[in-house]
Amino acid sequence: MKKYILTFLALLVLNSCSLPTRAPVTPATWLLAPVRTGEVNKPRTEYWLKISTVTVAPPFDGKSLVYRLADQRYEKDFYNVYSTIPAEMIANAERQWINQANIFSAAVGQGNTFFPFYTLQATVNELYGDYRVKPEAVVSMEFLLSAENAGRGNPLIGVNRFSKRIALKDNTPEALVLGQQQALAEILKEYEIKLFQYAGNLPKPLGR
Repeated sequence: MKKYILTFLALLVLNSCSLPTRAPVTPATWLLAPVRTGEVNKPRTEYWLKISTVTVAPPFDGKSLVYRLADQRYEKDFYNVYSTIPAEMIANAERQWINQANIFSAAVGQGNTFFPFYTLQATVNELYGDYRVKPEAVVSMEFLLSAENAGRGNPLIGVNRFSKRIALKDNTPEALVLGQQQALAEILKEYEIKLFQYAGNLPKPLGR
């Protein structure tokens, strides 16, 4: 009996070794990179603008694409992910857009060693695909522009909120990312107009 058991176990080992192996599934990666088009503004101010870290509200702050399937049901797609976390991706797009707009003398990132007098903070409140009725890309953002005035805190210059919904041609992840990129471009384009207005009437830094 013992001999039969050992033979059976040996056959199991051989069979397990001969089973085909599956290649690991590699997630598809996507990037939101809106491109600014149109005329470049004449610089509105000689000062620099610091683009602060972008805050992304959960559950949209991870790398996975997010789908809204019901009023209270959101689902993450672990097989379709952004190339980097949305906070970094959108902050980079925002900084590039504002630099290309040429409103301030320069727009620098959070890690820059310069100390501009003006800071722009942004919060992404929504970043998902809405599939409850018809497929739409949803992006909502809030911008806070403030001035640093020699120890008196950050007096607020302006707060602006934008929300965009872009109809998608189908339910694919590619269509969603393209829709989100279009929504982000429309938001940045509209905020550029507001920022241009603010830059023409900035509170002067103390001692300047």
